[in-house]
Amino acid sequence: MYSLSWLIGGKKNNKGLEFKHGAQWMISAHDLTLLKQLVQNIQQDPIINFGMEVRSLTICEEPNFSSNKERFHLASPVFIKRNVESKIQYYYYFDQEADELMTITLQNKLKKAGISEMGVKVSFDKTYLNPKTKCISYNGIVCKASMCPVVVEGTPEQIAFAWNVGIGNSTGIGFGALR
Repeated sequence: MYSLSWLIGGKKNNKGLEFKHGAQWMISAHDLTLLKQLVQNIQQDPIINFGMEVRSLTICEEPNFSSNKERFHLASPVFIKRNVESKIQYYYYFDQEADELMTITLQNKLKKAGISEMGVKVSFDKTYLNPKTKCISYNGIVCKASMCPVVVEGTPEQIAFAWNVGIGNSTGIGFGALR
C-alpha cells in the first residue's frame, strides 16, 4: 500500500512535457521497509525512464497529525471506480456516493494493515471553489478523476495512514496522492 504523486514542476510544450528546473515526485507508503528498499534502489540506479534520473532525494518525516480532522490538497487526482452489474462505474467529486466510496476504500486498506477502521471518514471538500475532473490515459485506458481537496476524519493514526497510502483507487499508479 503506497501512493505516487504526479511529476510536479513541468510545463506542456509541443513535444510533451518539459522540466527545465527538474521535477518533484512524491512517494509515500505505510510500510517503511518498502520505502527503504526504494531509496536503496534509487541510490544504486538513479535512471528512471524517458531521460529522467534522480539527482537528489529528500526524505520527509510523516507529519504529526494531532487533530481528528485534516484537509489535504492533492498531489494527483482522486480516482474512484466500482464494478456495478458487470460494468465499470466511475464516480467524481459531485456524485453523492463518492464520499462513502472513498471511505470504504480507506477502511479496507486500514483493515489490511491491521489498523482499526472504526470512525474514519473521507469526503471531498464541499467548500472548495474550483473542483475539476481530469481525463488521464493510463496504458491506453482513459480514466476520469477528481481534482478537489479531501477531508479525512478519524484518529491521528488513521489520518497518517491516509496521508501515506492515498485516497481512492489506483494510488499505486499515480492517483489519490495527498500533500
